Amino acid sequence: MFQDLLAIPAMAGTLPGADIAARDAALARQNSLTKPPGSLGRLEELALFMAEWRGTAQPRIARAQALVFAGNHGICAQGVNPYPQEVPAQMVGIFEHGGAAINQLCRFAGADLGVIALDLDRPTADFTQGPAMTVAETLSAMNRGAGAVDPQADVLILGEMGIGNSTVAAALASALFGAEPADWVGPGTGSDSQGIRRKIAAIEAGLARHGGLDAMAVLAALGGREQAAICGAVLAARKARVPVILDGFICTAAAAVLHAADPCLLDHCLVGHVSAEPGHRRLLAALGKRAVLEFDMRLGEGSGAALALGILRAALECHNGMATFGEAGVSEA
Repeated sequence: MFQDLLAIPAMAGTLPGADIAARDAALARQNSLTKPPGSLGRLEELALFMAEWRGTAQPRIARAQALVFAGNHGICAQGVNPYPQEVPAQMVGIFEHGGAAINQLCRFAGADLGVIALDLDRPTADFTQGPAMTVAETLSAMNRGAGAVDPQADVLILGEMGIGNSTVAAALASALFGAEPADWVGPGTGSDSQGIRRKIAAIEAGLARHGGLDAMAVLAALGGREQAAICGAVLAARKARVPVILDGFICTAAAAVLHAADPCLLDHCLVGHVSAEPGHRRLLAALGKRAVLEFDMRLGEGSGAALALGILRAALECHNGMATFGEAGVSEA
């Protein structure tokens, strides 16, 4: 699907956009339901969002897909994470055997979970020494992400797993949106104050080495395979008109590469929750997006996005199941 990083921004003009007629029809239905207009607040907005991207006034979620991409990062050589790089492979095994938080949340929310391990035995390069990935590696990971998307899904949940990827997320955010690395860096999986200083120093070194790049080149220079796979999955979902729920800081920072390439590339994306990672709120402001939930979560795995799927389902239950004033024989004001 992807053969040239430089061609990604131009995709914005070729991919399907929101179906305004479907949104207008959904809004007309909302305004005829037995409630004061707007009284269900964000639930009404979510129903309209689903209508415009699924192209129907009464969208339903028959098939929800969740994808978790796992990768390993060379930046760990700079001591940015307290856990060893064997953890992602171990966690993939737990995912596959149904023992992780994301397994429980997907079962509760009614989503089919797929886990894609991205060359865990071959970490990306240390971005303080050179580009994290070659162009070919970046495109390969994007294509793996795109190829994992079910075009028949009604909604796609995206998540990640990777030791060191909170440092990668902060580096991407700083490169794409400015501000000091310290404004984006948080504890991740539990870094102490010294670990946070190592993160900041590594990002500063990476930014000094890889300055002045366009968005897709930033992904190759500072990102990882799971970040590239998330970008590929977001674009494949857009091509199939499948709405996306992004997870927390790391997942949002990955998708933010596409926003920097062209903001409309994320029009079909919701953000499931505001992560407890301090950079996430700043990143949402830069993207102009409002998260569905704020539960102080910072696990990753797609866990916050899976939880938000339950809210999305609730929005559609009200939108599709409530009676209209006419059906109920109730006089409108």
